[in-house]
Amino acid sequence: MEKVSIVKAEINLKESILEAVKLIGGFENFIKRGEVVLLKPNLNTADPFPAYSDPIFLKAVVELVYDFGAKLVIIGDSSTMSLNTRKVMEELKIFELEKMKNPPRIYIFDEARWLKKIIPQGKYLKSVQITEFLDRVDKLILLPNLKTHAYAQFTGSLKLGVGFLKPLERVGLHLKNLQEKVAELNTLFNPNLIIMDARKCFIKGGPAEGEVGQPGLILASGDRIAIDVEGIKIIQKFEGNSLAGINPWNLPQIKRAVELHLGVKSKEDYQVISGI
Repeated sequence: MEKVSIVKAEINLKESILEAVKLIGGFENFIKRGEVVLLKPNLNTADPFPAYSDPIFLKAVVELVYDFGAKLVIIGDSSTMSLNTRKVMEELKIFELEKMKNPPRIYIFDEARWLKKIIPQGKYLKSVQITEFLDRVDKLILLPNLKTHAYAQFTGSLKLGVGFLKPLERVGLHLKNLQEKVAELNTLFNPNLIIMDARKCFIKGGPAEGEVGQPGLILASGDRIAIDVEGIKIIQKFEGNSLAGINPWNLPQIKRAVELHLGVKSKEDYQVISGI
């Protein structure tokens, strides 16, 4: 049975992340010694957290992945098409992580190759161009923030995959059936682990700015659908949230992801482990 852990984010953030992953089997269950691991954060814009991935959070994850034997940790992303990814990373001081004792390599997807991929199960999205880095690593760890989204209603681990897509193709992605297309895009990769930074979240608006809630939590899972459903439930606990009254399983991106067998099919298929 799949698991989703939910723990309090304490002052020692690294220990909180370690505890969240330990509750679902530990890092050793997701990565092996000598592997190359790609971390996919949310560096869509340089707007204040929780719009982007906090470098302190990224640093803690990098240290942990190295602690559990990774040969190389890669951080990669592509910002929204109207922005320059390198400039966004510079503004967020992401390149400062290269000064770590065991530094990650930081790559900008826009400056590398895009590979055309066919989506056999695609109903709304038949083919796309995605970053070559998905084919160059042993393991993939998604690091979403917890946010509502003005166009997709919610953005978590499934929506994070849009950062793998060539920027120009994101225009068509957003024109119609965005949520279903997001799910179909996710058929092209299979994350080994998801760690969600839910210390703060957007409860309305998003993805770049919105009304902020402070759950003070870290979530971890090996299942994109399960962790996104639990993330939606957390947002729904805040008064005035834009997802009020919505059954998470009826959200188009979740519903299509279930149809595509991207993870659990119902709440009975996974266990929530609370470390709160």
